[in-house]
Amino acid sequence: MLRALSTALIVVGALVLVWTFVVWRWNDPFTSIYTRWQQHKLTHEYATLSSRYHGHRLPPRASVAQAESVMRLDARRFRAQAAQGAAIGRIAVPRLGLNMVLVNGTDTATLRKGPGRDQRTFMPGEGELIYIAGHRTTYLAPFAHIDELRPGDPVTLRMPYGNFQYRVTGHQIVDAHALWVLRSHHHEVVALQACHPRFFATHRYIVWAKPVRVTPRDGRPYVPRT
Repeated sequence: MLRALSTALIVVGALVLVWTFVVWRWNDPFTSIYTRWQQHKLTHEYATLSSRYHGHRLPPRASVAQAESVMRLDARRFRAQAAQGAAIGRIAVPRLGLNMVLVNGTDTATLRKGPGRDQRTFMPGEGELIYIAGHRTTYLAPFAHIDELRPGDPVTLRMPYGNFQYRVTGHQIVDAHALWVLRSHHHEVVALQACHPRFFATHRYIVWAKPVRVTPRDGRPYVPRT
């Protein structure tokens, strides 16, 4: 009996090690199934939202200041109408192999669907902080390798009213309860956040990115002043 018990414990230990390696290298396959299903539904939801969206039209020769003003109006209206847990855009980060539907909210249920915008922050185009959180080991782990992002890496947010391109400027590790990172400083910046270190939640790993190009839904691309 002791020999059988020892063998069983060795087998269980080996399986745990294998499982830990799989989750560390890729992500939890079981929770990933749920997120893939949710992303499939959200893809159709966002396609419908985008096709039905009607924003302000830009004048043919609009200045950058005019374009930013119109974009700000559209972004504010869109934020006011966005429901918790709903699809609001797409996020693409080539370095992470990430291209997913972005959802509205960072509560437990919403983050199981994909990366989520903290509702205490703003939408792209408002000239303020856009704070986006995502899982690192489960639910497709969109930010599994967030620590591999480097200055200059592109981050793209596609919204119904325009496409926003950003470049990574750096990263920061803060305490899990550091709410000051949600404070906007009246200039546009994206913060991508995940738990740190992996498998723990004692700290937050935050990657910062600044805007470099905006393409309105109906208008010419421009370089933002903010």
